[in-house]
Amino acid sequence: MEIVEKAPAKLNLLLNVLFKRTDGFHELELIMTAVDLSDRLTFTPQKDSAIKLVSNSAAIPLNKKNIVYQAARLLKEKHQIDEGVQIRINKQIPVAAGLGGGSSDAAAALRGLNRLWQLNLSLEELAELGETLGSDVPFCIYNKTAYATGRGEAIQLIEEIPQCWVVLVKPVKGISSWTVFEKLEPEVLPKYPAQQMVEAIAAKDYEKMVQQMGNALEPISIEQQPDIQIIKEKMKAFGADTAVMSGTGPTVYGFTQHFSKAQRIVNGLKGFCKEVYLVRTLK
Repeated sequence: MEIVEKAPAKLNLLLNVLFKRTDGFHELELIMTAVDLSDRLTFTPQKDSAIKLVSNSAAIPLNKKNIVYQAARLLKEKHQIDEGVQIRINKQIPVAAGLGGGSSDAAAALRGLNRLWQLNLSLEELAELGETLGSDVPFCIYNKTAYATGRGEAIQLIEEIPQCWVVLVKPVKGISSWTVFEKLEPEVLPKYPAQQMVEAIAAKDYEKMVQQMGNALEPISIEQQPDIQIIKEKMKAFGADTAVMSGTGPTVYGFTQHFSKAQRIVNGLKGFCKEVYLVRTLK
């Protein structure tokens, strides 16, 4: 028997950094959603007790350093599972892109192994486990639009955003999250109106929603990767209703409700960046 789970990419529609906490982490305020650019994980039982990872990507480790391995080990140890498993990770989400690919893979591993090993854990229980693996994993368990606080692990599901087309553009050079957060001075970063965005989403007001979108980490990431600013400007020039960096970057996304306009944005940016994707928000 094989089990298959999709692992969708995550977008930060809004990201505020409120302050640095006493535990060394930063208190965040986030609104996140998922798009249909997805990795695909396939789980196959093994006769021995080992966890084996295989992948189509040379960019990820296939050992204990991989968060998917850590998720599988966590479930095995917590629930005393003797069975082994092979997990095939078909990567489509760019690595080190600010799209939560690793966290989404870990969440898919928890969901898939919950089914394979018939543990009957609820999504809430899986999200609680996922929090020990990474701040974005609880959101990725649900893959629904959410308002999040804390390190990003305190999830409150909200209304789904109006469905639209999303153009994703990833520059060649990636950005490591820790290099962004180590330089942060929260008091000088921009702040975006989270509550107004939640209200706009609830009202299905697309125009008001895109007006509120923003990422407070952009100034720091643009210092490391100036192409982010160039991509934002090009996206808007080609007709995107908004252009925002996701996570710590460097991926920039643009929204539009019109397929013809989305195609024009894609065609305009393909000459500037190799990795350009046209996807939709998830329902």
